Amino acid sequence: MLQFATTVQKVPFCYNPPQQTVDSMDTERTGGERDQSKTTQAGLVADEHLGPYRIEAPLGAGGMGEVYRAFDTRLHRTVAIKILPRDKFADPERKRRFLQEARAASALTHPNIVTLHDICNDREIDFLVLEYVPGQTLDRLIPAKGMPLAATLEYGLQIANALAAAHAAGIVHRDIKPGNVIVTPESQVKVLDFGLAKLAEHASIGPESETRTSEPSLTHEGIVMGTPAYMSPEQARGEKVDARTDLFSFGAVLYEMATGRRAFSKTLDWTLPPPASVNPELDRIIFKLLEPATELRYQTAADVAADLKRLQRVLESKGTSRGRWVAAVSVFILAAILAAAVIWVGAGRAHRRRT
Repeated sequence: MLQFATTVQKVPFCYNPPQQTVDSMDTERTGGERDQSKTTQAGLVADEHLGPYRIEAPLGAGGMGEVYRAFDTRLHRTVAIKILPRDKFADPERKRRFLQEARAASALTHPNIVTLHDICNDREIDFLVLEYVPGQTLDRLIPAKGMPLAATLEYGLQIANALAAAHAAGIVHRDIKPGNVIVTPESQVKVLDFGLAKLAEHASIGPESETRTSEPSLTHEGIVMGTPAYMSPEQARGEKVDARTDLFSFGAVLYEMATGRRAFSKTLDWTLPPPASVNPELDRIIFKLLEPATELRYQTAADVAADLKRLQRVLESKGTSRGRWVAAVSVFILAAILAAAVIWVGAGRAHRRRT
């Protein structure tokens, strides 16, 4: 029977469908034995149901669970289902803390953040129901020599806006990396996977940190969670972190977007990389994000977004001015050619009249 993973308040709820076992559901659809050719990595098959959600195809897998494309039979929409690993959520207290953070993440509504629709348990499978976002993750889009400057700024600005919204809600992502950023065919950025999120409880560091919670979080001081290549020094040391850890990770992502290379080639070695050399102002922004000392780093994602937007406008303005200059020169050259032609034709006629 479909139910909440545990009793919580203010979370999306799951519909209770008629109780059926996995075997009876599969037998009804296939007319006999389960079709093993359709079995996905988590043992689910295409057309199998988790509550009202019909599994369609696997999308990927990671340390925090496997993801499937599914169809919501109630609302007739495509969604993403994230199966949560049992070993990581077997402890009831840890599951409670996870749901506490998922509840906070479900309140985030922003065009650059994947929406959490539902938190469910069916047949002893805990899973999240997320907005389905077609597209590719950023790690698959970054070419060997880096992205064009315009794309780096546009995607970077959207990531910064997403972080600003999450931090304003008191949520720290803790695992910002290219694989957790998806870009749609329309070039819209969506930040994925707040499964490692930590509610920020302490240290006012600006307007984005005004929202607090006194409840315990899933992650604690001394427990390291995240991806080493993009992890801030304080996070790697297992210290208590705030929104600035995400800004460090974002700096590593921004550097990789600009250069095609990881900012830090060695694990737990934060020796600053050479400049991206794409644009001096972009280099300044990146290195301020990658500042090992938190007090010298950018303090809010909103400040980063403002600097990226300012640089974007400057470059667009220069591009417009150059375009106008090229057009003016072209008109001048064309006018000169026409004037020369008129003079040449006039001279030819005068010569014929004299002869």
